[in-house]
This record gives sequence, structure tokens and C-alpha cells, in this order.
Amino acid sequence: MKSILKKRRLILGSKSPRRSQLLKELDISFVKKVEDTDESFPDDMPVLEVAEFIARVKAEALRSRMKDNDIILTADSVVICEGIIYGKPKDANQAKEFIKIISDNVHQVITGVCLMDDKKMVSFSETAEVKLKPITEKELNYYVKKYMPIDKAGAYGIQEWYGHAKIEWIKGTYTNIMGLPTGLVYDELVKFV
Repeated sequence: MKSILKKRRLILGSKSPRRSQLLKELDISFVKKVEDTDESFPDDMPVLEVAEFIARVKAEALRSRMKDNDIILTADSVVICEGIIYGKPKDANQAKEFIKIISDNVHQVITGVCLMDDKKMVSFSETAEVKLKPITEKELNYYVKKYMPIDKAGAYGIQEWYGHAKIEWIKGTYTNIMGLPTGLVYDELVKFV
């Protein structure tokens, strides 16, 4: 819906094709601009604050590319299992390790979002809990080889085979687990403009 932006331009600062898809499905017009950023965070930062912190870092990295009427939207998702963050795996072997840890277990998916223009910055996050069924070695090898989930927090996509076949239950929103809590983003954008 162009009308919620009140003739302002929304910049999506994300490489994620899933975030682009979700914004399109919200009928919100946007342009994509991405700046490589350091996604590290302080060692003593509480794990529940990390996604929002990284979303703010991503927004700040785009500040110099913003025009007067622009709104920047950035996001970051983290998977937390037993108090440990499982980000994007560095390779297929680490992806398998991550999936073995979260398989047959409950984990949290937190997506932090930042909205920024030339006057203000607002950040917020949404949390979902996910229970995955056990996965066999054969299934694990199939999933990692076919989908190569190294661009996804926790090494899986809920919208892919693993999510379709192995999700036992979720508490929270599907879109948050996918990478952008669309209902919350919509409400916050309406307030922001």
C-alpha cells in the first residue's frame, strides 16, 4: 500500500529474497539498497537484544545513501537454542551441526527491525518459538545438499523442505520465522510516517 508511506520512499536494506517477498506481499513499494556490514556484537550483550542491535547497525550503514524523504528498513534474525545464538553457518558442515542441535528441540527465532529517516530511528523485535521434529542423517544430508542453507540463521528456512517436513509446532508468527514480522512492521510503519 503506497498510501501508508505518504509519498515517501522506503529503502529495504537487506539481501534477503524472503524479506523482499514479504514486503511485496504487504503491497508496500520499496527499493533495495544493501551495504555490507559487520554483524558482530559485544560478547556481553544479552542474546535477546542481538537481532535488534544488528538491525540498527545495518540501518546506520545506509545513512549516507539516504535522501531527505527516505525511510530505511533493515532487519536481522537470530536463532537461539538453550541460550546460544546460531547465526548463518559458514559452510555445509556447520549447517549440519546447527540443525542437529536445534532438531528435536525448542528454539526461539527473534527478528529485530529498524526504521530510520533523517530525524529518528525506531527499532523493535518479535520472538517466535519453534519445536522441530527429529531429523535422520539421510534427511539432514538431503536438506543441506539441496537447499544449502548457509544464508539463513540457524541453517534452515521455514519456507523450505525442512520447515514443511519437520516443524512440530510454532508459537508466534510464521513471517517472523521467515525473516520479517510483517504485521508488526506494518503497524510500526504506519506510526513512523
